[in-house]
Amino acid sequence: MDWITGIQRAVDYVEEHIMEPIDYEEVAKQGYSSSFHFQRVFSILCGFTLGEYIRCRRLSLAGSELLGSDAKIIDIALKYGYDTPESFSRAFTRFHGIAPSQVKNNCAVLKSFSRLSVKLILNGGNAMDYRIETKDAFKLIMKKKKVSSNQELTAAEISEFWQQCSVDGTIPALCRYIPEENIFKNCIVGASFGKDASDQQFPYAIGAMYNGLPVEEEDFIVEEIPAHTYVVFPCVGKMPEAFQKLYQQIYSEFFPASEYQPCGGTDFEAYPSADVLSPDYQCEIWVAVEKKAGR
Repeated sequence: MDWITGIQRAVDYVEEHIMEPIDYEEVAKQGYSSSFHFQRVFSILCGFTLGEYIRCRRLSLAGSELLGSDAKIIDIALKYGYDTPESFSRAFTRFHGIAPSQVKNNCAVLKSFSRLSVKLILNGGNAMDYRIETKDAFKLIMKKKKVSSNQELTAAEISEFWQQCSVDGTIPALCRYIPEENIFKNCIVGASFGKDASDQQFPYAIGAMYNGLPVEEEDFIVEEIPAHTYVVFPCVGKMPEAFQKLYQQIYSEFFPASEYQPCGGTDFEAYPSADVLSPDYQCEIWVAVEKKAGR
């Protein structure tokens, strides 16, 4: 499936279920992706997170309904996923700038947040370095982050996970298991698991290639990563700005013009050190791909 079509399918699914609890894993399946990977790409391309989109759409629709119907505030609050009128009122006021009661009193100037429509716009003239790597299956030793399927996973949470692993000894411990022959050049990697992962409650992990030594840490697991073809993009610059800019180029410029498209496999970010604030910092993004139909 074309990834642009997949994103639109995911948005359409959200709109069809906008007044129900949204299962982030199911949204990602519509986009032929994992929950974490879809949320990351969505926020990079759109400038807001999937959770923010859902909240803004609900509050926009709630405002229209308050203004155009005789429905009670408590009924609309429940309809759009809020447990109490108080929590609805707080969210409504932050979004619209006025309280729900003011809408009922005809003192309303409301904000509208329109439905998202995905369109392909190619930006030319930007050079991008990349290489194609076809790799056999390999084993990864890792520590995973658990996230509920209906929970938003933000960039801040991933950053916090990295910070936690940096201070609790996880990173040095992982380095003990890195083999001499290593496709990631001795880097620690962030792994974003694709749509075929065995357990989508663990969509992200920090790990390294595994050398086969007995695993001493109780919270480490070893999994086999299937054989895949990857497009590998070098990233140079201070994090996270350089990282975010490159991801945006990959999905808005490279894939629309390329013979390849994301395939829903496991993607990686390979980090050689923790010196991420250096303007000369170098890392790599590995995206599992397949050739587009007919290419």
